[in-house]
Amino acid sequence: MTRVFNFSAGPAVLPETVLRKAAEEMLDWHGSGMSVMEMSHRGKEFIAIHAEAEALLRELLAIPPNYKVLFMQGGAIGENAIVPMNLLRGKASIDFIDTGEWSKKSIKEARKYAAVNVAASAAATGYDRVPARSEWQLDANAAYVHLCSNETIGGVEYHFTPDVGAVPLVADMSSDILSRPVDIAKYGLIYAGAQKNIGPAGLTIVIVRDDLLGQALPVTPSAFDYQTVADNDSMYNTPPTYAIYIAGLVFQWIKAQGGLAAMAERNRAKATLLYEHLDASRFFTSPVQRDCRSLMNVPFKLRDEALDAAFLKGAEARGLLQLKGHRSVGGMRASIYNAMPIEGVQALVAYLKEFEAANA
Repeated sequence: MTRVFNFSAGPAVLPETVLRKAAEEMLDWHGSGMSVMEMSHRGKEFIAIHAEAEALLRELLAIPPNYKVLFMQGGAIGENAIVPMNLLRGKASIDFIDTGEWSKKSIKEARKYAAVNVAASAAATGYDRVPARSEWQLDANAAYVHLCSNETIGGVEYHFTPDVGAVPLVADMSSDILSRPVDIAKYGLIYAGAQKNIGPAGLTIVIVRDDLLGQALPVTPSAFDYQTVADNDSMYNTPPTYAIYIAGLVFQWIKAQGGLAAMAERNRAKATLLYEHLDASRFFTSPVQRDCRSLMNVPFKLRDEALDAAFLKGAEARGLLQLKGHRSVGGMRASIYNAMPIEGVQALVAYLKEFEAANA
């Protein structure tokens, strides 16, 4: 069996040890005689899996006790509606920081439920940065301030946690959660689709402060009311059981690697290796301002776009897959999440050098 280097933005690469462990346990989890996919979510076996996954996530992120961890479904796009339904709490408007495609999706959905104030936007410069905090025009009466901590498509990442005063800060962390330590107490709510750094598509993680529960809009479906989900330990309806199981294995793997501090060090080393080559090259360009560059998703372009197809064909022949950029921005994109080994980035840089030498 030959494993490739998978640079997909999501569903994304998983640690090989996690996949092997899941394969070993596929038919018989811990002597139960059942696959996890066959278990009742209310049986003692799955309840143990669920409890361990939550405990590990709390440990890794140092989640304070006054925050609930919810295992939900619907992805970040679902949360774009679920968050305002739960967090408006009688307020009329929401503040948004617009840093790219995923911010725009969040803004569009929120407008169905409230007035939206785009407090700052990087649209004028082609979404190449995070607007400086001094540029933000926040409303002290807003229900919350929403940001996307890492724009998966555009490759823009926050390398700071903004102070927004007493208004709750809400973050879509789908593509950088668990890549580095986070001060959870600075946020009112964090949500993340699992298919980047956590596990298979289908699971959504929500971390929400207790005081923000219990004030959902009357139209909120029961399965999406955070209070109901919390009261039922994420089992009001059948949760994505197998995705939670895989997430738990990933959490074990991260802990064994040294936790989030070690992950951050490894991720910075991988990103530095790739960005340093792009910056030194006259053949490739990186569109994001240096102090806002993502450590997870690295977009780049060939100066001669006529060579794009040849570049991708050569990459695939070398086992470097899913490097085509998102259709909305074009070019290339290397997603180098936690599970991407340094060897994958080294192989990519070697190919960049080879391709440039052959085509310059």
